[in-house]
Amino acid sequence: MTALRVQGLLFCAIGAGVAAIVVAGVARAPDDAAVLFLLAAPILLLGVPHGALDPVFAQELYGVHGVLGWCAFVLAYLGMALLVVLLWHFVPQLFLSSFLLLSALHFSGDPARGTPVTARLLFGGAVIVLPALLHEDEMGRLFAFLVTQQAAAAQASLLHELSGPWLLATALTAAWQARSDWLTGLEMAVAAALALFAPPLLGFAVFFCVMHSARHIVRTWHYVGAGAGQAARLGRAALLPTFGTLVLGAAVAYCWRAQPLEAGLIQWLFVGLAALTVPHMALVEPVRWSGWVKRRARAPLDAG
Repeated sequence: MTALRVQGLLFCAIGAGVAAIVVAGVARAPDDAAVLFLLAAPILLLGVPHGALDPVFAQELYGVHGVLGWCAFVLAYLGMALLVVLLWHFVPQLFLSSFLLLSALHFSGDPARGTPVTARLLFGGAVIVLPALLHEDEMGRLFAFLVTQQAAAAQASLLHELSGPWLLATALTAAWQARSDWLTGLEMAVAAALALFAPPLLGFAVFFCVMHSARHIVRTWHYVGAGAGQAARLGRAALLPTFGTLVLGAAVAYCWRAQPLEAGLIQWLFVGLAALTVPHMALVEPVRWSGWVKRRARAPLDAG
Protein backbone atom coordinates (compact mmCIF):
# COMPACT_ATOMS: atom_id res chain seq x y z
CA MET A 1 0.00 0.00 0.00
CA THR A 2 1.39 3.39 -1.00
CA ALA A 3 2.12 6.18 1.47
CA LEU A 4 -0.68 8.25 -0.07
CA ARG A 5 -3.28 5.56 0.54
CA VAL A 6 -2.08 5.08 4.09
CA GLN A 7 -2.45 8.83 4.63
CA GLY A 8 -5.94 8.69 3.08
CA LEU A 9 -6.98 5.86 5.40
CA LEU A 10 -5.60 7.78 8.38
CA PHE A 11 -7.64 10.84 7.43
CA CYS A 12 -10.77 8.73 7.01
CA ALA A 13 -10.29 7.12 10.42
CA ILE A 14 -9.63 10.40 12.24
CA GLY A 15 -12.24 12.41 10.35
CA ALA A 16 -14.95 9.79 10.78
CA GLY A 17 -14.02 9.43 14.43
CA VAL A 18 -14.30 13.16 15.10
CA ALA A 19 -17.63 13.37 13.25
CA ALA A 20 -18.99 10.36 15.13
CA ILE A 21 -17.94 11.75 18.51
CA VAL A 22 -19.66 15.07 17.77
CA VAL A 23 -22.84 13.37 16.54
CA ALA A 24 -22.91 11.07 19.59
CA GLY A 25 -22.48 14.07 21.88
CA VAL A 26 -19.62 12.37 23.75
CA ALA A 27 -17.56 15.55 23.53
CA ARG A 28 -18.24 18.96 22.13
CA ALA A 29 -15.80 21.71 21.23
CA PRO A 30 -16.94 25.05 22.70
CA ASP A 31 -15.89 28.01 20.64
CA ASP A 32 -13.87 29.83 23.27
CA ALA A 33 -10.39 31.27 23.26
CA ALA A 34 -8.82 28.20 24.88
CA VAL A 35 -10.12 25.89 22.14
CA LEU A 36 -9.05 28.36 19.47
CA PHE A 37 -5.55 28.33 20.89
CA LEU A 38 -5.50 24.52 20.86
CA LEU A 39 -6.63 24.52 17.21
CA ALA A 40 -4.04 27.13 16.27
CA ALA A 41 -1.21 24.89 17.49
CA PRO A 42 -1.80 21.91 15.14
CA ILE A 43 -2.51 24.24 12.21
CA LEU A 44 0.82 25.95 12.77
CA LEU A 45 2.82 22.81 13.54
CA LEU A 46 1.25 20.51 10.92
CA GLY A 47 -0.28 22.91 8.40
CA VAL A 48 2.39 25.54 7.97
CA PRO A 49 5.22 23.09 7.09
CA HIS A 50 3.39 21.97 3.93
CA GLY A 51 3.66 25.52 2.61
CA ALA A 52 7.21 25.76 3.87
CA LEU A 53 8.14 23.24 1.16
CA ASP A 54 7.47 25.87 -1.52
CA PRO A 55 11.21 26.57 -1.99
CA VAL A 56 11.55 22.97 -3.22
CA PHE A 57 9.12 23.74 -6.05
CA ALA A 58 10.82 27.05 -6.79
CA GLN A 59 14.05 25.15 -7.27
CA GLU A 60 12.57 22.15 -9.13
CA LEU A 61 10.22 24.09 -11.45
CA TYR A 62 11.93 27.40 -12.01
CA GLY A 63 15.56 26.71 -11.23
CA VAL A 64 15.81 29.31 -8.47
CA HIS A 65 19.35 29.33 -7.11
CA GLY A 66 22.00 31.67 -5.81
CA VAL A 67 21.65 34.55 -3.40
CA LEU A 68 20.03 36.90 -5.92
CA GLY A 69 17.60 34.25 -7.13
CA TRP A 70 16.45 33.37 -3.63
CA CYS A 71 16.21 37.02 -2.60
CA ALA A 72 13.99 37.71 -5.61
CA PHE A 73 11.85 34.65 -4.78
CA VAL A 74 11.40 35.67 -1.16
CA LEU A 75 10.53 39.26 -2.08
CA ALA A 76 7.97 38.12 -4.67
CA TYR A 77 6.46 35.59 -2.26
CA LEU A 78 6.17 38.06 0.62
CA GLY A 79 4.96 40.78 -1.74
CA MET A 80 2.01 38.64 -2.83
CA ALA A 81 1.25 37.82 0.81
CA LEU A 82 1.33 41.50 1.72
CA LEU A 83 -1.13 42.33 -1.07
CA VAL A 84 -3.58 39.82 0.42
CA VAL A 85 -3.30 41.43 3.86
CA LEU A 86 -3.86 44.85 2.32
CA LEU A 87 -6.91 43.51 0.45
CA TRP A 88 -8.38 42.35 3.77
CA HIS A 89 -7.63 45.73 5.35
CA PHE A 90 -9.16 47.87 2.61
CA VAL A 91 -11.78 45.59 0.96
CA PRO A 92 -12.64 42.91 3.55
CA GLN A 93 -15.78 41.62 1.78
CA LEU A 94 -13.84 40.95 -1.42
CA PHE A 95 -11.08 39.35 0.64
CA LEU A 96 -13.47 36.92 2.36
CA SER A 97 -15.28 35.86 -0.82
CA SER A 98 -11.98 35.44 -2.69
CA PHE A 99 -10.39 33.49 0.16
CA LEU A 100 -13.30 31.04 0.36
CA LEU A 101 -13.31 30.51 -3.40
CA LEU A 102 -9.53 30.07 -3.64
CA SER A 103 -9.55 27.68 -0.69
CA ALA A 104 -12.21 25.52 -2.33
CA LEU A 105 -10.24 25.44 -5.58
CA HIS A 106 -7.01 24.66 -3.74
CA PHE A 107 -8.54 21.80 -1.75
CA SER A 108 -9.91 20.42 -5.02
CA GLY A 109 -6.40 19.29 -5.87
CA ASP A 110 -6.31 16.82 -2.95
CA PRO A 111 -8.12 13.78 -4.43
CA ALA A 112 -6.08 11.09 -6.18
CA ARG A 113 -4.83 11.44 -9.74
CA GLY A 114 -7.54 10.51 -12.23
CA THR A 115 -10.42 11.87 -10.13
CA PRO A 116 -12.85 13.76 -12.43
CA VAL A 117 -12.87 17.55 -12.22
CA THR A 118 -16.50 17.62 -11.04
CA ALA A 119 -15.70 15.32 -8.13
CA ARG A 120 -12.65 17.41 -7.27
CA LEU A 121 -14.64 20.64 -7.19
CA LEU A 122 -17.35 19.10 -5.03
CA PHE A 123 -14.71 17.73 -2.65
CA GLY A 124 -12.93 21.07 -2.27
CA GLY A 125 -16.13 23.04 -1.99
CA ALA A 126 -17.59 20.70 0.63
CA VAL A 127 -15.01 21.91 3.15
CA ILE A 128 -16.18 25.50 2.65
CA VAL A 129 -19.91 25.13 1.91
CA LEU A 130 -21.22 22.25 4.03
CA PRO A 131 -20.45 23.69 7.49
CA ALA A 132 -23.12 26.32 6.84
CA LEU A 133 -25.90 23.71 6.59
CA LEU A 134 -26.02 23.06 10.35
CA HIS A 135 -23.77 25.84 11.62
CA GLU A 136 -24.92 28.93 9.71
CA ASP A 137 -25.00 31.16 12.80
CA GLU A 138 -21.54 30.04 13.92
CA MET A 139 -20.14 30.61 10.42
CA GLY A 140 -21.62 34.12 10.45
CA ARG A 141 -20.10 34.77 13.88
CA LEU A 142 -16.66 33.67 12.71
CA PHE A 143 -16.88 35.66 9.48
CA ALA A 144 -17.77 38.75 11.53
CA PHE A 145 -14.23 38.76 12.91
CA LEU A 146 -13.03 39.38 9.33
CA VAL A 147 -15.78 41.57 7.82
CA THR A 148 -18.78 43.57 9.01
CA GLN A 149 -21.62 41.68 10.71
CA GLN A 150 -23.96 42.41 7.81
CA ALA A 151 -21.50 41.08 5.24
CA ALA A 152 -20.70 38.08 7.45
CA ALA A 153 -24.38 37.16 7.78
CA ALA A 154 -24.90 37.53 4.03
CA GLN A 155 -21.91 35.28 3.27
CA ALA A 156 -23.05 32.63 5.75
CA SER A 157 -26.60 32.78 4.33
CA LEU A 158 -25.31 32.29 0.78
CA LEU A 159 -23.29 29.25 1.84
CA HIS A 160 -26.34 27.90 3.69
CA GLU A 161 -28.43 28.16 0.52
CA LEU A 162 -25.77 26.26 -1.43
CA SER A 163 -25.17 23.62 1.24
CA GLY A 164 -28.23 21.41 0.65
CA PRO A 165 -27.73 20.89 -3.09
CA TRP A 166 -23.95 20.63 -2.51
CA LEU A 167 -24.43 17.85 0.05
CA LEU A 168 -26.69 15.88 -2.28
CA ALA A 169 -24.29 16.26 -5.22
CA THR A 170 -21.31 15.32 -3.05
CA ALA A 171 -23.04 12.22 -1.65
CA LEU A 172 -24.06 11.00 -5.11
CA THR A 173 -20.62 11.70 -6.57
CA ALA A 174 -18.85 9.98 -3.67
CA ALA A 175 -20.98 6.87 -4.19
CA TRP A 176 -20.26 6.92 -7.93
CA GLN A 177 -16.54 7.53 -7.40
CA ALA A 178 -16.34 4.60 -4.96
CA ARG A 179 -17.17 2.25 -7.84
CA SER A 180 -13.79 2.94 -9.47
CA ASP A 181 -11.74 4.01 -6.42
CA TRP A 182 -13.29 3.12 -3.08
CA LEU A 183 -10.77 5.14 -1.07
CA THR A 184 -11.39 8.39 -2.96
CA GLY A 185 -15.14 7.88 -2.55
CA LEU A 186 -14.64 7.28 1.17
CA GLU A 187 -12.44 10.37 1.48
CA MET A 188 -15.18 12.46 -0.12
CA ALA A 189 -17.80 11.03 2.24
CA VAL A 190 -15.67 11.56 5.35
CA ALA A 191 -14.70 15.12 4.34
CA ALA A 192 -18.40 15.90 3.83
CA ALA A 193 -19.40 14.34 7.17
CA LEU A 194 -16.62 16.18 9.01
CA ALA A 195 -17.62 19.51 7.46
CA LEU A 196 -21.30 18.85 8.10
CA PHE A 197 -21.29 17.72 11.74
CA ALA A 198 -18.13 19.04 13.42
CA PRO A 199 -17.98 22.63 14.69
CA PRO A 200 -16.55 24.70 11.83
CA LEU A 201 -13.17 25.43 13.38
CA LEU A 202 -12.61 21.87 14.54
CA GLY A 203 -13.68 20.39 11.20
CA PHE A 204 -11.42 22.77 9.29
CA ALA A 205 -8.43 22.05 11.54
CA VAL A 206 -8.78 18.27 11.15
CA PHE A 207 -9.18 18.50 7.37
CA PHE A 208 -6.40 21.04 6.90
CA CYS A 209 -3.86 19.12 8.96
CA VAL A 210 -4.70 15.45 8.38
CA MET A 211 -5.84 15.59 4.75
CA HIS A 212 -4.60 18.68 2.95
CA SER A 213 -1.24 19.32 4.60
CA ALA A 214 -0.30 15.67 5.15
CA ARG A 215 -1.19 14.76 1.55
CA HIS A 216 0.83 17.64 0.16
CA ILE A 217 3.88 16.63 2.18
CA VAL A 218 3.65 13.00 1.01
CA ARG A 219 3.19 14.07 -2.61
CA THR A 220 6.12 16.44 -2.41
CA TRP A 221 8.25 13.59 -1.05
CA HIS A 222 7.26 11.50 -4.09
CA TYR A 223 7.80 14.47 -6.40
CA VAL A 224 11.44 14.91 -5.47
CA GLY A 225 12.08 11.15 -5.45
CA ALA A 226 10.89 9.16 -2.45
CA GLY A 227 13.64 8.04 -0.13
CA ALA A 228 15.23 8.70 3.24
CA GLY A 229 17.65 11.19 1.72
CA GLN A 230 14.83 13.17 0.12
CA ALA A 231 12.87 13.16 3.37
CA ALA A 232 15.87 14.71 5.09
CA ARG A 233 16.14 17.26 2.26
CA LEU A 234 12.49 18.24 2.69
CA GLY A 235 12.96 18.55 6.43
CA ARG A 236 15.89 20.90 5.96
CA ALA A 237 14.04 22.87 3.29
CA ALA A 238 10.98 23.36 5.50
CA LEU A 239 12.85 24.27 8.67
CA LEU A 240 13.79 27.89 7.93
CA PRO A 241 10.48 28.94 6.26
CA THR A 242 8.51 27.34 9.12
CA PHE A 243 10.60 29.17 11.69
CA GLY A 244 10.22 32.42 9.76
CA THR A 245 6.45 31.98 9.57
CA LEU A 246 6.23 31.38 13.31
CA VAL A 247 8.35 34.47 14.03
CA LEU A 248 6.23 36.56 11.65
CA GLY A 249 3.07 35.19 13.24
CA ALA A 250 4.35 36.09 16.69
CA ALA A 251 5.13 39.62 15.49
CA VAL A 252 1.64 40.00 14.04
CA ALA A 253 0.11 38.65 17.25
CA TYR A 254 2.08 41.23 19.22
CA CYS A 255 0.84 44.02 16.97
CA TRP A 256 -2.75 42.81 17.43
CA ARG A 257 -2.42 42.33 21.18
CA ALA A 258 -5.03 45.02 21.86
CA GLN A 259 -7.65 42.88 20.09
CA PRO A 260 -9.89 40.54 22.11
CA LEU A 261 -8.15 37.15 22.18
CA GLU A 262 -10.74 35.27 20.10
CA ALA A 263 -10.93 37.97 17.42
CA GLY A 264 -7.15 38.23 17.28
CA LEU A 265 -6.70 34.46 16.89
CA ILE A 266 -9.31 34.21 14.13
CA GLN A 267 -7.76 37.09 12.22
CA TRP A 268 -4.24 35.82 12.79
CA LEU A 269 -5.12 32.30 11.59
CA PHE A 270 -7.27 33.04 8.58
CA VAL A 271 -5.75 36.25 7.28
CA GLY A 272 -2.34 34.62 7.70
CA LEU A 273 -3.45 31.45 5.93
CA ALA A 274 -4.97 33.49 3.10
CA ALA A 275 -1.83 35.57 2.73
CA LEU A 276 0.33 32.45 2.43
CA THR A 277 -2.17 30.53 0.29
CA VAL A 278 -2.04 32.92 -2.68
CA PRO A 279 1.72 32.68 -3.41
CA HIS A 280 1.61 28.98 -2.44
CA MET A 281 -1.10 28.33 -5.05
CA ALA A 282 0.70 30.36 -7.70
CA LEU A 283 3.74 28.15 -7.20
CA VAL A 284 2.35 24.62 -6.79
CA GLU A 285 -1.08 24.62 -8.43
CA PRO A 286 0.26 23.80 -11.92
CA VAL A 287 1.91 20.70 -10.46
CA ARG A 288 -1.17 19.62 -8.50
CA TRP A 289 -3.57 19.90 -11.42
CA SER A 290 -1.18 18.20 -13.85
CA GLY A 291 -1.22 15.06 -11.70
CA TRP A 292 2.16 15.76 -10.06
CA VAL A 293 4.08 15.20 -13.27
CA LYS A 294 7.66 16.42 -13.35
CA ARG A 295 8.37 18.67 -16.31
CA ARG A 296 11.71 17.12 -17.01
CA ALA A 297 10.88 13.46 -16.47
CA ARG A 298 7.23 13.68 -17.59
CA ALA A 299 6.48 10.76 -15.29
CA PRO A 300 3.50 10.70 -12.91
CA LEU A 301 4.56 10.66 -9.29
CA ASP A 302 1.14 10.40 -7.62
CA ALA A 303 0.33 6.74 -7.46
CA GLY A 304 -2.50 7.31 -4.97
